[in-house]
Amino acid sequence: MPPAIHVSTLSVSSPAYRLVRTAPVRPVPPVPDAAQRAVVHHGEGPLLVLAGPGTGKTTTLVEAVTERIRRGTDPERILVLTFSRKAAVELRDRMAARLDGAPAPQASTFHSYCYALVRAHQDAEMFVEPLRLLSGPEQDVVVRELLAGHDGDGGRARVSWPAELRACLTTRGFADEVRAVLARSRELGLGAAALDRFAAAAGRPDWAAAGEFLAEYLDVLDMQGVLDYAELVHRAVLLAETERVAADLAGRYDAVFVDEYQDTDVAQVRLLRALAGGGRTLLAFGDPDQSIYAFRGAD
Repeated sequence: MPPAIHVSTLSVSSPAYRLVRTAPVRPVPPVPDAAQRAVVHHGEGPLLVLAGPGTGKTTTLVEAVTERIRRGTDPERILVLTFSRKAAVELRDRMAARLDGAPAPQASTFHSYCYALVRAHQDAEMFVEPLRLLSGPEQDVVVRELLAGHDGDGGRARVSWPAELRACLTTRGFADEVRAVLARSRELGLGAAALDRFAAAAGRPDWAAAGEFLAEYLDVLDMQGVLDYAELVHRAVLLAETERVAADLAGRYDAVFVDEYQDTDVAQVRLLRALAGGGRTLLAFGDPDQSIYAFRGAD
């Protein structure tokens, strides 16, 4: 690490600032309490860490990772997952600082990890170009264009929307509702056939139409070589649960850490089960009272 440059205090008689080279300032290690020490020194197996806001969950996670590496665990055999790019960058920086510049473990978002997994196993014939993720506005355009094609007497017969809904097909509000149904369905691992079965059992023709729409929507994504975020996680989970990939993932990590666990949805928990289920070492940090993403499937 290059020496830090410290700017001295400017005195009244000083003609200019003086640059003084000083030794780099290393971060002061936190002093954990008894509960945090129990987490830091946790051995093997799953552990759920529950604590309120501002109590040092992320600090404890960083210290637990650092302790494992100091005990001899290869950093490449530790995976740290969180929910935003900013949080992932912060985790990488904090772990690197505590390791004094030594190699730090992989820290990424769930979606980044899923993208890498799907990209590594993508069908070369189906996807000639690398997979591209749809942004929210792009997905909105795709959904609204498909719905507009179902409007009127000349609409596509593939999706049989109930008559009372046909007047809504071109509205933004209905498109938003359809997007939410698509996302929740894939997070729960449901396809068009499963939605159709639910619709028949519940007597909901609108759900049946949503299943038909889901099938058409996925066909369009495949033709364009793109994925939305819910479909990305869904396909990563399907891959992770195949025998070949599951065997590879089962032996890849000695420990998996998850920050902000209260924000995970069903699909992400299935991914964690593939990565570190069956009694393997998984440390999840969260606070159920801080869960703010229930509207998009977090549980």
